[in-house]
Amino acid sequence: MAELTELVGVLKAAGEGTRLRLLALLADGDHSVKDLTEILKQSQPRVSRHLKLLADAGLIQRNAEGAWAYYGLAEDGDGAALAQWLIERIDHRDADRRRDIERQQAVRASQQALATEYFAKVASSWDLLKTLHVPEEAVEAAVVEALGGRKVDTLIDLGTGTGRMLELLSGSYKRGIGLDSSREMLAVARSRLASSGIAHAQVRLGDIGDPDVVVGPADVIVIHQVLHYFDDPGRMLAQARRLLKPGGEMIIVDFAPHNLEFLRSEHAHRRLGLSQGQMSGWAAAAGLEIAGTREFPSQDNENGLTVCLWRLSDKT
Repeated sequence: MAELTELVGVLKAAGEGTRLRLLALLADGDHSVKDLTEILKQSQPRVSRHLKLLADAGLIQRNAEGAWAYYGLAEDGDGAALAQWLIERIDHRDADRRRDIERQQAVRASQQALATEYFAKVASSWDLLKTLHVPEEAVEAAVVEALGGRKVDTLIDLGTGTGRMLELLSGSYKRGIGLDSSREMLAVARSRLASSGIAHAQVRLGDIGDPDVVVGPADVIVIHQVLHYFDDPGRMLAQARRLLKPGGEMIIVDFAPHNLEFLRSEHAHRRLGLSQGQMSGWAAAAGLEIAGTREFPSQDNENGLTVCLWRLSDKT
């Protein structure tokens, strides 16, 4: 139980209109300060002050990533419990809340449009770009090894890009489905699968941040170098979870935390890597647990990136 003065401080931090709106927005997923200023139509200093008060009270948490910071609801403690209690009592028909939701959807749509535009530009050279900083051969061998020699009924590759994972794992599934939001990437993937004679895999156009459940269910879901393109990887992970069969597994490959800002400004990355703690929290929130982790550091100590592979299993 919290001490009286501490509890009064938390209540004061939460007891303000804009701060309640912030809590409701962060309940829908992580956001940067820039996102929140666009949604609330308030100045950056004002929004930052509100966020600091909420963070100091333990209602939300701040994750610094290079020059940016992302905010999300606190995961535990008295502040986290109070935040959830308050959010559950907010009327989503309230005029301010409705506007916030509409602007939030617009911000996310804009971000995805930028990513789609980027992918359209680099589709033909995508596989080459991936080799610039990544020990790709070692990572691909680990992805194959993660399946343990099994052959599953259905494998879904979210953010399939050029279809490389479907090609790599073609001997590990009876039916493969690749989902991507870039028509240009899918054109490359279809050509690649056809030239490799892989007839038991298909690729489809779709929103990987909100995939249609009819695509599943899957025994295995692969999310290879995708989550860092999302402001809120945890939300994307929770959406992907809906496609997984009971007892199924996810294989996730992404970067460890880094400070290479040019990947954000020049290559449409939204998150500068994912930490072990973040992945553990997102997995737990989605009803998954980490069954295994491997790291692949780059040989370039100055500009290289460490790649992580996580195996997530269904806890049910």
